[in-house]
Amino acid sequence: MAFIKFIFIAILVLWIIRMLIRLILPMLFNNLASKMQQQATGQGQQQQRRSKPEGAISIDYMPPKPDQSKTDKLGDFVDYEEVK
Repeated sequence: MAFIKFIFIAILVLWIIRMLIRLILPMLFNNLASKMQQQATGQGQQQQRRSKPEGAISIDYMPPKPDQSKTDKLGDFVDYEEVK
């Protein structure tokens, strides 16, 4: 008798969980989708505000300049002609 009672309670609990998931999960996905959409439109507006007029140049990254001391030690290059 206890086994049948356990099976009945387990089926009832699983059925309740299934119904809750069917109700709650779509609401969570809709909420997540709306947040993502708001973020996407917000980033698009920021990019429009940042956009520069045509022909304007902006540099985001400047590579580090090499040390002048290293190039001075190499010496000067001298052009030469091969004599036969």
